[in-house]
Amino acid sequence: MAEILAKLKEKQASREVSQEGYEKPVTCKKCQDMKVIIYRVHKDTKWFEDNEYSTLIPEDKVLESDFLLGHVCPPNKAWEWRTTYSSVCECVKRDRTNNLLKSSEITEEFSELGFRNFQTGGKPQAIVDAYDTAYEYFGKFNEIKNKRQNSIALLGEPGSGKTHLLTAVSNNLMRKFSFSVLYFPFVEGFDDLRDDFDALETKLNRMKKVDVLFIDDLFKPAAGKPRASEFTIEKMYSVINYRYLNKKPILISSELTVDNLVKVDPALGSRIYEMCEDYVVQIVGETMELNHRLKSLRGINKPK
Repeated sequence: MAEILAKLKEKQASREVSQEGYEKPVTCKKCQDMKVIIYRVHKDTKWFEDNEYSTLIPEDKVLESDFLLGHVCPPNKAWEWRTTYSSVCECVKRDRTNNLLKSSEITEEFSELGFRNFQTGGKPQAIVDAYDTAYEYFGKFNEIKNKRQNSIALLGEPGSGKTHLLTAVSNNLMRKFSFSVLYFPFVEGFDDLRDDFDALETKLNRMKKVDVLFIDDLFKPAAGKPRASEFTIEKMYSVINYRYLNKKPILISSELTVDNLVKVDPALGSRIYEMCEDYVVQIVGETMELNHRLKSLRGINKPK
């Protein structure tokens, strides 16, 4: 502990300065950018076990800075506070979450999508089922993440909220549990990578290794046919098969049903289904009722 205190004081004394010679502003007032907060603990304080981190933490503590400034006790009582305790500042988790959100490639607009701002009132049962399934999946993620059936697929009608719900799962996994997520929009993703082999291999490697992979609009149809070329099937199979063999979760949205995914490629489609079997919803029905983008057209041409 003495070594930690010495290093922190040394760091504080030689605070980083910018190239212009000006002191960099403190980003966290609580820890003064030290990332660790030091406390003093009275000799009579009770300690209890923190199950999350398997360590002992004091019931009561005071800031080390307050103790050194004499705000805690008179000098003759200082010996009663000789025990020190350190904890990681909350800014460390906040910075990690911000880094995860940035590296996920989820847009700033999508980073605000959650379960609370998804509307189910008055929606068809299929959309309610999708919401319930996504919410349950997130709630059980830590329990199932290393199992074969550890993934989720929301399939069917465009505009039914599939991307919103899976983005809500992604955002919560990053913010609450610090899992890394990579968002891959199928059409735009391959359009950007098709002519750059080095970038393609780098991205495919990230897609294989990231904690959670979110593939949006897989094989999105064009002119009624799935965008499923030999190239895209081969690359998606290499990613999905790697994650299948290593039990790494995937989040899949697609306008194709399970049957159609299997028709595109039986080996790929069957792997996706097996991984998502416990959390798969197929949203099928009347387009005008399921597509929220068309809600302003509902009622048009209906008899008055």
